[in-house]
Order: sequence, then C-alpha cells, then structure tokens
Amino acid sequence: MPLTFRWSKRLGRGLRLNASRSGLSVTKRIGRATVSSTGRVSVRLLKGLNWHGKLW
Repeated sequence: MPLTFRWSKRLGRGLRLNASRSGLSVTKRIGRATVSSTGRVSVRLLKGLNWHGKLW
C-alpha cells in the first residue's frame, strides 16, 4: 500500500489551503458548492449524496 500525503489549513470562513504530493490548491465553499483553484467543483445534493465535476 503506497503512502499518501495531504494537508489542509483553514484560511478563513469557507476558504482552505490544500497541499498534497501533486501541489497546492485553494478551495472556496459557496453555499452547497465547493470550488477549487484546480477547476474541480463539488455540489452537495442531499445528505451523503454529492456531485463532482470539472469547470475547465
């Protein structure tokens, strides 16, 4: 089993700085949606049910 590295730090209300082996990213939460600086988006549809996609 390979080892993974992931680190996250809260920068403010709804804003996070994420670090992993692949690099740094910033994530902003807007209501039920979470948008990442890498172009990924996640939307909470129901409790325990999420939709994930790409913006670009």
